[in-house]
Amino acid sequence: MTYCPKCGEKIPEDALFCSKCGAKTIKGVEANVPGPSDELKAALNKMSLELEKAFSVAAKEINAAFQTASENIQKSLKKEKIVCSSCGERNPNNAIFCYKCGKKIKTK
Repeated sequence: MTYCPKCGEKIPEDALFCSKCGAKTIKGVEANVPGPSDELKAALNKMSLELEKAFSVAAKEINAAFQTASENIQKSLKKEKIVCSSCGERNPNNAIFCYKCGKKIKTK
């Protein structure tokens, strides 16, 4: 007979796990048998890798969306010029009179 390294319970010498606490015995460690906690660790590790990939993709998509929004804002801030029908000069969008010839700009 041998004892569990975690709880001290008597266990058979060929036991891979303790029947009282479920801990892996020295034999279990030597045999490299996967235990419930090992399976959980593997599942959590796999999940963390998948989350990392998902966050990476999300970050790229968010960055692209912000870039597009920024470009759209910049375009909306740049107003088209109004062309004077008398002399053809391009005036600011909010102009009422042409700054070159002084005539009233006809609005549509």
